[in-house]
Amino acid sequence: MSQPQPTTQGRPYTLFTGQWVDLTLEEVARHASEWGYDGLEIAVSGEHLDAWRWDDDAYVEERLALLDRHGLKVWAISNHLTGQAVCDDPIDFRHQPIVGSRVWGDGEPEGVRRRAAEEMQHTARLAQRLGVDTVVGFTGSSIWQYVAMFPPVPASRIDAGYQDFADRWNPILDVFDECGVRFAHEVHPSEIAYDYWSTQRTLEAVDHRSAFGINWDPSHMVWQGLDTVAFITDFADRIYHVDCKDTRMRMGGGRNGILSSHLPWGDQHRGWDFVSAGRGDVPWEDCFRALRAIGYDGPISVEWEDASMDRLHGAPEALEYLRRFDYPAPTSSFDSVFEQQS
Repeated sequence: MSQPQPTTQGRPYTLFTGQWVDLTLEEVARHASEWGYDGLEIAVSGEHLDAWRWDDDAYVEERLALLDRHGLKVWAISNHLTGQAVCDDPIDFRHQPIVGSRVWGDGEPEGVRRRAAEEMQHTARLAQRLGVDTVVGFTGSSIWQYVAMFPPVPASRIDAGYQDFADRWNPILDVFDECGVRFAHEVHPSEIAYDYWSTQRTLEAVDHRSAFGINWDPSHMVWQGLDTVAFITDFADRIYHVDCKDTRMRMGGGRNGILSSHLPWGDQHRGWDFVSAGRGDVPWEDCFRALRAIGYDGPISVEWEDASMDRLHGAPEALEYLRRFDYPAPTSSFDSVFEQQS
């Protein structure tokens, strides 16, 4: 199935629905349409999408018809929550509320991982049925628990973690290949790939197969002190999707450390915070220039997580802010201009 075209000039802008699952997909679509979004990045979460219904023709047609009623398209779907359980160790009380009863079952860890992998395969099939070629998500990690590396962790344990990832995800990626769909892993703390070097090693673990790429979200990179622009250029051929969240460092007059002090998400004393686009530390113009330079023309998806601003205000504001960087490329080169002057 051919991919839908954006309703506005330039690349399409979408709203990620993962932070809106307390509303129905119909309600989110109505808001997004009124605000001027081109489409949605729909989460397999809440009522929005059910991966286990991938082979239900009526269900797929109803989801597409819902978008069409609001003049919206879909270029990517996501399944962060279930993907997290594919490799995580330990599997515990934290996973039960995010994976749903079908995947959780009796909570036996290996059973949870197996059913999570099955749902990720179904997610690829659902994407194909929706005419979508990209699934965004997490992988989980059996070795994130050792990130501080003290007490010292032997290299063999880290090696085993990347092998575990490859063993669990290659069969999932086989289904992605069968469906003509790509997985865009969100490089993120708690995942198998969370910074530059771990991303390199993750790609090596699956032999750089084309089914596995990157969802570029700069907020988590800023939080870790990474160069967001260099990440785009270094992994140019693997940037399969873009999520936009801003983040702010150096909060609380230097009292707030980056490890968050075990504080809840909405507490302003955390060591990092998601903020509305343009109010944080992401160099958005440089990032958009880099995306243009590598030829990325896919969707720009707004992921709203600013705990200090109402989302009904912030989501349309973020769209307006980000679109200012989507200026057209030059219609003529400087060389041609200079040639005319000579």
